[in-house]
Amino acid sequence: MTDLIDGRRASDYSSTAAKRRLVKRYRAEARFRAYGVLGLILTAAFLAVLFIDILGKGLPAFWQHSLMLRTPLVPAEIDPLGAHDPKQIASADFGKIVKDVLASQFPYVKSRAERKLLNSLLSSGAADALRDRVIANPALIGTTVATPALLSADADLFFKGRLTKVEAEPAKSAATLNIQPQERYEILSPDGAFAASLAEIKRHLGARVALLRAEVQGLLAQRPEIASRLAQARDGGNSAEALRLENSLQSIDLKSAELQTRMQNLEIRASSSSASEKLDATLPSILAAANGGLIKAEEISADRLIGPALVPPRSAASLAPGDWSIVTYQTPQSFRRIADQQIAWLEHLKGQGLIDRHFNTRFFTSGDSREPELAGIRGALVGSLLTLLVTIVLCLPVGVAAAIYLEEFAPKNRLTEIIEVNINNLAAVPSIVFGLLGLALFLNTFGLPRSAALVGGLVLALLVLPTIIIAGRASLRAVPPSIKDAALAVGASHQQAVFHHVLPLAMPGIMTGTIIGMAHALGETAPLLMIGMVAFIVDVPSGITDSATVLPVQIYLWSDLPEIAFEAKTAAAIIVLLAVLFVMNGTAIVLRRRFERRW
Repeated sequence: MTDLIDGRRASDYSSTAAKRRLVKRYRAEARFRAYGVLGLILTAAFLAVLFIDILGKGLPAFWQHSLMLRTPLVPAEIDPLGAHDPKQIASADFGKIVKDVLASQFPYVKSRAERKLLNSLLSSGAADALRDRVIANPALIGTTVATPALLSADADLFFKGRLTKVEAEPAKSAATLNIQPQERYEILSPDGAFAASLAEIKRHLGARVALLRAEVQGLLAQRPEIASRLAQARDGGNSAEALRLENSLQSIDLKSAELQTRMQNLEIRASSSSASEKLDATLPSILAAANGGLIKAEEISADRLIGPALVPPRSAASLAPGDWSIVTYQTPQSFRRIADQQIAWLEHLKGQGLIDRHFNTRFFTSGDSREPELAGIRGALVGSLLTLLVTIVLCLPVGVAAAIYLEEFAPKNRLTEIIEVNINNLAAVPSIVFGLLGLALFLNTFGLPRSAALVGGLVLALLVLPTIIIAGRASLRAVPPSIKDAALAVGASHQQAVFHHVLPLAMPGIMTGTIIGMAHALGETAPLLMIGMVAFIVDVPSGITDSATVLPVQIYLWSDLPEIAFEAKTAAAIIVLLAVLFVMNGTAIVLRRRFERRW
């Protein structure tokens, strides 16, 4: 209810309607606060998921595994002339020396194929550390040194648990190890020690049956539509389309018949719980570790395992409970990049204490490589620094000068208004447009070197310049006019008042805007792709005209490679990039708080 008091309408705040309105406003305010808190929680949750995912994938790339070998440095192989000439030493085949030492760990490896499989555990750069050490100290020739030999990416991933899970369970039953003809081994366990492993194989067969059934159903679901289109093609007299559809139907029928046959066979095997199974590369690998050897199952039943030895046992023997174990490689061999034999060798080397896990300094000291274990970000980091150097040298003085002129000296007319509007619009232009401009202007017109830090810096300078101008003008405008008025009042010229009084007070804001603009430039990829900085660059650039790449482009290149190891490299490079961006933005915050003035 309202009344007129002195010609004005007054509200009755004690009325029921007024109280309802007040409660409604309070509820709306509470909902608004709840929405704000919910938005913050969702944002924090999304960021947490993002960072956890990146850290989970990227942190393993900062660690690497090497094989610690005691390598004899035979003078006849390394320095036959005895001159200790670095060039002569560098030309020696250190790779063969390292491979021979590795082969000595497995004297039973005789065939060329096995030797090749064993050598594939080492990286192509496995001998680099040994070569560098001998070149630095030729007095080591003729001695035996312990030097790390870098493992291949696949071997490294195995030790990081990315390729397969290895489960070893001590056997609770006694068994007998027998040697059969053609280097095959048999383990007999009357108490059914392999029953659980056989049941696991049967479960895998059942899962494959389900997958085949779903595939057959998918094929048969396509048949009615194709048959309908075939009838329409025949009615319309389109013989070519009808022939194509007939072939499609025949292909579906043949494929579904083949899959159904396979499904029925697997169903019979899966339902026969007590029947023995012959294992292939599409099933988990079952092995038995007994008497110093490792036997891989080619045929398994509840009480018997038969197969070749990946690591030969010492002899036939009776095995007591607990003296032998059943080992399972969960991922089938056909689904991973490393063979059962290689896993057996790696586990043997690990048992000998020859595997060393260390911080991956190569990630920060090497350039790009096609081999994941050799690839690093040094070239991209140096390229990013050179590009940002060109960017800041160009855009900082030009941007600050433009901001000072437009804010303090330019006349306020239509021309300056047009310039200001265009600067504001350029700050919102997509970055790839600047890349197209750089491609047309710097490369095609001026003929500057492609994929060079010079061109990248020029393009990023154009990108960052509007941001610096806008931030500079805002900082100059934030300085109280009384500062300049006081300087003018004591006889200073307009230029002296601006450069001696206003600009020093505005510099913290200008530097903050500059750092944020440079952080923006560091994370840009699209404009640099347009000027050719997407090339594969192995060497570390030594100048602004050398071919180079930058960290965001390096991340883009690695993310497109199929090797699993590059997935971790990509995430690790993202971590480094985010760390640099956090440092730059943190520096901007510290500068702003350190030199901030309260007027």
